[in-house]
This record gives sequence, structure tokens and C-alpha cells, in this order.
Amino acid sequence: MTRQKISSPKIGFDRYIALDWAAAALRARAESGTVDDLNELLDAAGLGVEARKKTRTVLNRLWLQPRPELADFAQRGVDIYKSDPSVPIAALTWGMAIATYPFFGKVAELIGRLSSLQGDCASAEVHRRMSEIYGEREGTLRMTNMVLQSQANWGAIERVEKGKRLIRMAPIRISSEESVTWLVEAVLRYVNKAFPVSVLSSQAVIFPFMLDQPLGYLVSKSPNLVVYSQGVNSQFVSLPSFVS
Repeated sequence: MTRQKISSPKIGFDRYIALDWAAAALRARAESGTVDDLNELLDAAGLGVEARKKTRTVLNRLWLQPRPELADFAQRGVDIYKSDPSVPIAALTWGMAIATYPFFGKVAELIGRLSSLQGDCASAEVHRRMSEIYGEREGTLRMTNMVLQSQANWGAIERVEKGKRLIRMAPIRISSEESVTWLVEAVLRYVNKAFPVSVLSSQAVIFPFMLDQPLGYLVSKSPNLVVYSQGVNSQFVSLPSFVS
């Protein structure tokens, strides 16, 4: 069977993104903070001119200026935060990251799968599989490291043994109905296909989060998701665009 490469957007997740920076971008979009607040954080980080420009590009795509096809999805994430600021910013930013950057999502999915049994995995195995998909070049190695560093800062993993092993951190419980269905939508946007309702809670790409709600019921009443039957006892969840 021939392995197919995953298409990725022209602008990749090629920078380390601290959660504080993403939070400042989200707050600026939600008008509970300003872009100046974000700029002050980037100033304090001492980034060079080029690094700062590329970092802002990633932050723009995540929250400040999402791609047109994700604008409504991003705004609904912002609205969730505005209505309930206790919703973990890591979860909202993770959702935007996997929906916006297939590369980020693939790293997350690999870690979720490889660490599912013992709670940890070798970073070399993640790098190897990313190279199989995206090609063995310096950019793949560097971008994978940037994603791993970011995911560690967001509280998803701990890098130990000088970064050679990745340990899952305790999952963050997501309880609000709006946040849960929004994250399910993020997964659908990442996988780009429908999948069974029965496996919603075990999707590897969102391994850092525990969706603490009756998922079948929630997705069935969401206006942004479609649930349909396939076979005798199998229900699938999809984006409306997948079935139109």
C-alpha cells in the first residue's frame, strides 16, 4: 500500500509558540486584551526580527487572522472563551492548531497513538514517522521539534532524558458542552472526514483532553455537526460540508 503525503497549508507551524503568547492573541481577539499586550510578551522573549515575524504569522493564523475557511470556527472559539473564561486556553488553542495546521495535528496524533499504552514514547519515533510523511529534510525535523516544544509548554507532554522521551501529562477535563462540541469539530476538520460517534472520546489527536460529556447526545444536537446512521448500529458524525 502506497503511503500518501498529507497536504499542508503553505504556512506551517514552524515556530515555538508559548501558551502565554497564544492566550494574549486570544484575549486580543476577544477584546479582553490588546495586541500591545501580545507585543510586550514577544518583546520580553527577545525574538529576532525574522523570528518575531514568523511567530506573529502563526499567532495570526491561530486567533488574530485565521484563514477564511476557519474564520467562523475561530470566532465560535473566541465566543466560548468570552462566555466562560474558565475554559482552558490550551484546549481552545489546541483545537485551532489542529484545524489550521495538519503538521501540528499529525505530531499530536502520533504522540497520542504511540503513548496510548504506557503513557510515554520516544521522540525519535515521532520524528521518524513525520519524516516518512513529510520527507526527510531539515525542515521536517526542525518543525517537529517546534511543535513538541510548544506542546510541552501547553501542558500536554513533558520532555525528559534531554528530549529523547515524551511523557503524557494528566489530561485536562473539558466539561462545558460548547467546548466539547467545538473540539469535536476541530478533530473533524483535522481528519477531514466523518468518523464513528463511538470513537469520539478516544481520538489520538486530542490526547491531552478528556471530553467529560455524553458525546453522542451533544453532537446530535449541535447545529455545526451532522450525525447519521451507517449500517445497523453505527452512527457517524460529520461536518455539514462532508455530506452536502
